Amino acid sequence: MELTSNQTHPAFPTLLSGAVHQESEQTRSQAYTTGRKTVGTPFVDKPRMTCRDVEVYYGEKCAINKISIDVGCNEVLAMIGPSGCGKSTFLRCLNRMNDTVPSCRVVGSICLDETDIYHPSVDVVPLRAQVGMVFQKPNPFPKSIYDNVAYGPRIHGLTKNKVELDEIVETSLIKAGLWEEVKDRLLEPGTGLSGGQQQRLCIARAIAVSPEVILMDEPCSALDPIATARVEELIAELRTQFSIVIVTHAMQQAARVSQRTAYFHLGDLIEVGATDKIFTNPKHRLTEDYITGRFG
Repeated sequence: MELTSNQTHPAFPTLLSGAVHQESEQTRSQAYTTGRKTVGTPFVDKPRMTCRDVEVYYGEKCAINKISIDVGCNEVLAMIGPSGCGKSTFLRCLNRMNDTVPSCRVVGSICLDETDIYHPSVDVVPLRAQVGMVFQKPNPFPKSIYDNVAYGPRIHGLTKNKVELDEIVETSLIKAGLWEEVKDRLLEPGTGLSGGQQQRLCIARAIAVSPEVILMDEPCSALDPIATARVEELIAELRTQFSIVIVTHAMQQAARVSQRTAYFHLGDLIEVGATDKIFTNPKHRLTEDYITGRFG
């Protein structure tokens, strides 16, 4: 199904009206969970990644508090919550991007295909090829379009010759929905593309090294509605080949692109579940308050 910039998930007439339930306020108050323990279904039968009791500290300050969740195979997991809730911090744990922050310390277990990614024997360079990252602002290298996509396969030694490299570049740009737009100007600078094209170039760069998981930190926040719709279509297509974890402030985007949604609040994972259930029948009071706009 083609997505447009103003298309909404079937859940959203209910969500945006604030009428998540029809019961009286008293009945709803009695029905909801109000503690800080995660509710819902954080675990899946066939996970690609497993996270157990993950905590993140900046110095002595705890930013993430004992989070346990799975990332399923071939699914889009959306992480939502107010600014400062810890969702981007947690996302960066999944490929050890927080290693670059001197004061940051991560405890707990995060496994990719049953391998603990924080084990001392794990090399972060191949890990970040397996778990790629697409950032909030498009960040193409100051190189040609071709060299942007070819960079990863070159440094990881994934090709034996120019023919193989050409094939990876073309295939990656096709998967990113960019090939037809750039095939005649591959030697031009990647920085000369539009914002939406640059973000798709960064996605092509990430998938060129055949990752298992793609992390996206608000990938559409700097894009216009048309470019946003194209990236959302691309996410739906890529899900058939990769597991995707996306952080977004746009709840309508989470409803459109994801199969599961996780709600974060003040460093705690409050609720996880099927996206349609989270938006139409949340189990936790804090989740309902956020999606109906009581705070955020």
